[in-house]
Amino acid sequence: MSAFGRRGGASGNSGGRPSFGIARPMKGPGGATSLPLEGGDQFPPLDPMDFAADDSFGAPPPPGEKADAMTRLAERQAASAEAPSSKNEGFEASIHRIKEQVLPRLLERVDPEAAATLSKDELAEEFRPIIGEVLAELKINLNRREQFALEKVLVDELLGLGPLEELLSDPEISDIMVNGPNQTFIEKRGKLEVAQIQFRDEEHLFQIAQRIVNKVGRRIDQTTPLADARLQDGSRVNVIVPPLSLRGTAISIRKFSEKPITIDMMKNFGSMSDKMATVLKIAGASRFNVIISGGTGSGKTTMLNALSKLIDPGERVITIEDAAELRLQQPHWLPLETRPPNLEGQGAITIRDLVINALRMRPDRIILGEIRGSECFDLLAAMNTGHDGSMATLHSNSPRECLARMENMVMMSDIKVPKEAISRQIADSVDLIVQVKRLRDGSRRTTNVTEVIGMEGDVIVTQELFKFEYLDETADGKIIGEYRSMGLRPYTLEKAKQFGFDGPYLEACL
Repeated sequence: MSAFGRRGGASGNSGGRPSFGIARPMKGPGGATSLPLEGGDQFPPLDPMDFAADDSFGAPPPPGEKADAMTRLAERQAASAEAPSSKNEGFEASIHRIKEQVLPRLLERVDPEAAATLSKDELAEEFRPIIGEVLAELKINLNRREQFALEKVLVDELLGLGPLEELLSDPEISDIMVNGPNQTFIEKRGKLEVAQIQFRDEEHLFQIAQRIVNKVGRRIDQTTPLADARLQDGSRVNVIVPPLSLRGTAISIRKFSEKPITIDMMKNFGSMSDKMATVLKIAGASRFNVIISGGTGSGKTTMLNALSKLIDPGERVITIEDAAELRLQQPHWLPLETRPPNLEGQGAITIRDLVINALRMRPDRIILGEIRGSECFDLLAAMNTGHDGSMATLHSNSPRECLARMENMVMMSDIKVPKEAISRQIADSVDLIVQVKRLRDGSRRTTNVTEVIGMEGDVIVTQELFKFEYLDETADGKIIGEYRSMGLRPYTLEKAKQFGFDGPYLEACL
């Protein structure tokens, strides 16, 4: 079919006439055209090579060109919905099969308690001759590369996190999502892909999940099927097991860069403009009360860690989180972590308990990893009572929605305060809202920097200092946009003036 909905060529027409549209030039025996292709004033001459026998009318665009939005939608609908499976292939698969044969015999020769006291390198040295004996018994011959790979896999299995160790050691991977023993996804450069690792069975995966949560004093079983934990490098872990997870044990790991990310690095990545970076640096140094708003995986914690670099080294900073993942770049920093209830349902320490206690610890700033409930009121009280420069993250899609969520959090708690008083408390406490977002191409951008000015009637008044505006999209799906300054005089200029930053702050905003 051509783009006009008619069949091309003489075969699609009973009269043998060519289809309506472009008449093809007649060709002689030698393939040369018998008539010159001369156009009139309106139509330029046509090149015969442009009209080969297989024309491309109605065909999908070549890979370099941007496909029509509806075409992409049709392709997505037609794609198979079959769930991909993480299967080892090639070299890794053969090492995995050998490991399954060697591991039971190795465990018969090793004292687990003694092995647990050794480091990974020491254990590898102890294992080397024993692995050689087991391979000789099984009549398996390995070259040097295969033997080193087998040693690493076995040590990871006994002391580490098994197949996850390979993913955790890859610096390009930012997220690991295990959906049961047969499927694992990873995120690289903002895009999800299937990881080529495999667990033996559900029991193997459950043992690794228990090993993760036990290291931070938590537990996971059928009576407590949910757990938040962290790894030694600060990576955040969430575990959910059956019967809540229907595909088996699910582990979600949010990795953090070993090298702390700064505001300048985020600017170089294209996450913000030069002027936005200047304003955020001044906000951190001038003790603005900042709320970082965004969706899951948008970079809220990364932004909070970057802002902490601007805190005066002489200030005492206390961070409060459910699972400690903040890694502040300050010398005087005390991290606090909540505690879940015990088996009897008692002994839980919530974020609100820690915020109230932190007020008695002489903090200069209080930083909450995330506000979800009634602790919002206590944080606002702290911001209003001499703890300027406090910060927190919050899940929301826009600065205006962030303010509404804060109001709702306080109202849902047992604090009996009128809505007008809550709104006024927020307007008096919060100085700046930084909205971060992960766009559909995987890039993370600072989309809004918004000031909270005050109250007008019963409405909180804000003004936008900076905004990211979407412009276009490249052929490979990368989003093109522009960071725009609204050219407004900042309301918080007086606060910046107290620290000597009023000149650069005003210049960056205008």
